[in-house]
Amino acid sequence: PPIGAARFLPPQPPAPWTGVADATDFGAPAMQMYDRPSGDTALSRQLATVFTTASDMKIQNEDSLFLNVWTPGIDERRRPVMVWFHGGGYAYGSGAWPVYDGVNLARKGDVVVVTVNHRLNVFGYLFLEDLGGEPYAGSGNAGMLDLVLALQWIGDNIGQFGGDAGNVTIMGESGGGSKVSTLMAMPAASGLFHKAVIQSGPGLTGIPRAVADRNARLILAELGIEATDLKALETLPATTILAAAAAATAKAGGGAGGIRLAPVVDGGVLPRDPFTPDAPAQSRDIPILIGWNKDEWTIFSTGEPWFGSLTDAALPALARGVVGDRAEPLIAEYRRLYPDYSPTYLFNAIISDARMMIGSIRLAERKAAQQAAPVFMYYLTWETPVGGGIFKSPHTLDMPLMFSNVDHALALTGESPEARALEAQMSASWIAFARHGDPNNAAVPRWLPYEPEARATMVFDVEPRLVNDPKSAIRALLD
Repeated sequence: PPIGAARFLPPQPPAPWTGVADATDFGAPAMQMYDRPSGDTALSRQLATVFTTASDMKIQNEDSLFLNVWTPGIDERRRPVMVWFHGGGYAYGSGAWPVYDGVNLARKGDVVVVTVNHRLNVFGYLFLEDLGGEPYAGSGNAGMLDLVLALQWIGDNIGQFGGDAGNVTIMGESGGGSKVSTLMAMPAASGLFHKAVIQSGPGLTGIPRAVADRNARLILAELGIEATDLKALETLPATTILAAAAAATAKAGGGAGGIRLAPVVDGGVLPRDPFTPDAPAQSRDIPILIGWNKDEWTIFSTGEPWFGSLTDAALPALARGVVGDRAEPLIAEYRRLYPDYSPTYLFNAIISDARMMIGSIRLAERKAAQQAAPVFMYYLTWETPVGGGIFKSPHTLDMPLMFSNVDHALALTGESPEARALEAQMSASWIAFARHGDPNNAAVPRWLPYEPEARATMVFDVEPRLVNDPKSAIRALLD
């Protein structure tokens, strides 16, 4: 466990041991830094049932480096391995969330599914190297090195669980997608996986070293610790450190001057931005499946005071805060594209595409430019009926569909033949991609790789269809 003197440092492999491990329940989640973005509403509490478990209600624990394995059989088969990195940005989350239950995917696809807990927020991404020197090398990416160690464990051991260490797909949504992007540019992860899935979370850049150093100094100041006394961090209660990081983040505010605890471009563990200005050469032979959902931001904004009451007159100013002087032409194009959208949903569409769509497209373009392994693009447009349809096609909707876990996520998907149709399409596509590096299967039309000329994109709806360059005018304006 990364505690005491091992706090903030790269993870260490476990010492050999004998005996029987009690694996009848999930391990404790990492320390969480969580601020519910949409307020505490009845609907948000309903959705929380999809993303928390009794295990997650344990006392937060620095001793949190656990992984979970689902397999159809302990035998000599060599099944594709699908490794899932949880969402929650780099601040919170757990591999034990019900929506990540791997049993249905393992049974349906005859695959091995693995989920992972790793260090988050200040414990995973506090960059102390410039303050403390070589002893703290890698501290700004400790949480990512936890994932590397998990992949090394999989390489060494998954064969004993019926998995093929030579056919490993890493996958993630939101912050998990960004973790996948980052691993593709980390030399320590080279050769540990063979395919990658990035869902509503393209990670194009990391935190610059100088910014990460400033962030660390602000958090140390909140703790009252001098840069010359970093050893004091080893004995402070974890909750004290977490509270100080939260307080420093609140004081710094948002925007460019804010504190974001995430992977650091430190020149060593992460030598470059993951996908800026181009795709990393080390993963040129890794096929990618990437995409986004139509109305990503509704799940974050339904508790905001303006949701449902935003006026036409107020919309342009709000949109300019996201896309600057492109606001007016974008509003006009969205009105044409979605004539039934109120100003509330027009704004959600703008922020959704500015945050998720354009980053996914840029990553796909840069990957395709390598002319090596293919990249496949998808776009989820099916709208969930829950809450009277308030969310439309929100962030996280893809997960229960591709995990074949609608039964675990009825609070998000509802129960309907339409939800089951999307579950069948998306889970089959993800399984095919994990098996072959190509998502084509009988549940969807012929799916062509994404290339800048045609921009082939699988649109997931009740009737899936391959569309070239969906929302082309929006893409051009955002670029």
